[in-house]
Amino acid sequence: MTLRLWLRDRRVPAAIIVIGLAVGVLQLLLWWTQGAPAEHDFVGPPRSGYTLINSRVTEYDVDGLPGLRVQSPHLERREGDESLYLNSPTFQMPAKQPGVPDWDGKSQYGWVNQQGTLLKLQGPVYIHRPPYTDAHGVAQAETTMHTSEITAWPKENRMETAEPAHIVQGERTMTGIGMRANLNDNHLELLDASHITFPPRTPKPSSARPASPGTVRAATGTGQAK
Repeated sequence: MTLRLWLRDRRVPAAIIVIGLAVGVLQLLLWWTQGAPAEHDFVGPPRSGYTLINSRVTEYDVDGLPGLRVQSPHLERREGDESLYLNSPTFQMPAKQPGVPDWDGKSQYGWVNQQGTLLKLQGPVYIHRPPYTDAHGVAQAETTMHTSEITAWPKENRMETAEPAHIVQGERTMTGIGMRANLNDNHLELLDASHITFPPRTPKPSSARPASPGTVRAATGTGQAK
């Protein structure tokens, strides 16, 4: 019996053998071109490097002085980008000026990048600075700010938002959509639909003396003669 007749009589087993050999050859070629798979490959959402409960994080500047301070009841550090994810964070940002109190605030969520140079606050955001007296002896009123979705640069003490902002400083009220603020020099800029309300000014007492009766009569007489 020739090979041709044997294959003809056994078509199904021969086809299975040929397909098996082809799959094996393709598998060898794939392994040779791509190499062995990594042993610790992970597919899925980023995993937490660690989780902290009731955490306190302090960022220091190049001179070793404390800068941004953040507290959170729940903090996660992700393995992928080594950033920090915070729930219900509270924070303090130093004014970096002698005699000027720190800004403090809170938000619903927070995110800090690995270098500590970028801070994102999400959800309702509240920021506050207590009243104080500046270096020139001038009293500065308490300042509060309500907004959301803030992006801040702690090392530069800058922040901005594209959301509506409501700021109250003493008796002055400012509202607008979109805001930029530099906390070092107290510079604030409202980008759109801004509205500012100032307290009414108290009128100063007049220093002019009332005219004498003789002067009034003279003026009246001149008018009549004309």
